[in-house]
Amino acid sequence: MNEILKGLHSRKSVRVFTEKEISGEDRNSILAAALQAPSAGCQLLYTILDITDGQKKERLAVLCDNQPFIAKAKLVLVFCADCRKWLSFYKEAGLEPRKPGVGDLLLAVEDALIAAQNAVTAAESLGIGSCYIGDVMENAEEMKALLQLPAYVYPACMLVFGYPTAQQQEREKPERFGISDIVCENGYRDKNSQEIREMFAGRTGAKSYEEWMETFWKRKYESDFSREMTRSMEVYLEDFLKNDGICKE
Repeated sequence: MNEILKGLHSRKSVRVFTEKEISGEDRNSILAAALQAPSAGCQLLYTILDITDGQKKERLAVLCDNQPFIAKAKLVLVFCADCRKWLSFYKEAGLEPRKPGVGDLLLAVEDALIAAQNAVTAAESLGIGSCYIGDVMENAEEMKALLQLPAYVYPACMLVFGYPTAQQQEREKPERFGISDIVCENGYRDKNSQEIREMFAGRTGAKSYEEWMETFWKRKYESDFSREMTRSMEVYLEDFLKNDGICKE
């Protein structure tokens, strides 16, 4: 296994950081790596917000389900799907671009997330830990105000970085499902009952499949944060399509 594959297999989310600062050189290396990610038409349909203001980091920690470690991170980056900047480029050329639609948004989200993963991989190669924060999608109204997001700009994800503590380095990485559990050949196929139970065999501890799944279902799918994420996404989509409300110019 080469070094890149080793890094991908060993990488895990880090939520406790040492006090060691990330150097300017390493910060720039992480950002430069993000920009080298594949991009639709080489448009780089994203903008990266480097959050250095301590008060903003504290507020982000609160808005993202009260996770204090966010404010303690040494580098905080918000990857925004940006369907706005190319409108400016087109208008500068005297063109009259159409309003962006859902397809444009999803393409920009893809670009932003690919760039984010490049940043994660680069950081891992430098010995710097990272954690994805999907909760940046929540609390749409407050998040847009805090990050000063104009129309057609959406926070696709947030990444926090820092050097992992010894405990975080030694913590066991959660086991992933097997290739056959996730990969379908040539087309999508639902799993039957036996296949589902085989997929979760040995993963439910002392609980039965039903008990474990109900607990997980309540903690994730039926959680308040999941409902808020859906509500916020609906707000973003509505504003994206209508360009009014909190997205109004």
